[in-house]
Amino acid sequence: MEWEHAAGGFAAMGSEARLAVLRCLVRAGEGGLMVQDIQARTGIAPSTLAHHLKLLASAGLILQRKEGRSTYNTADYAQLQRLAEFILSECCADDVPVREVANDG
Repeated sequence: MEWEHAAGGFAAMGSEARLAVLRCLVRAGEGGLMVQDIQARTGIAPSTLAHHLKLLASAGLILQRKEGRSTYNTADYAQLQRLAEFILSECCADDVPVREVANDG
């Protein structure tokens, strides 16, 4: 994953409301949720929720699919996994081992 994509994904999660929406969708599983279901679970006003969903979708964190007149929103688990791997890929790379201090006395 490139830095720009990672930064965009993390920036999209950088709002408490968007993080709440994303968490709601992660909890919902592969079936996803319609906007009114997300609104009922998060309490976010419909117009504000539409804005947050648009930002999450443009960052590639959620997927939206149409079924008839309904739009279902799902977390993009593969993208979330890539973001997690990106941030953890160099875990402890610069860790300096703690040396035992000899007790002189």
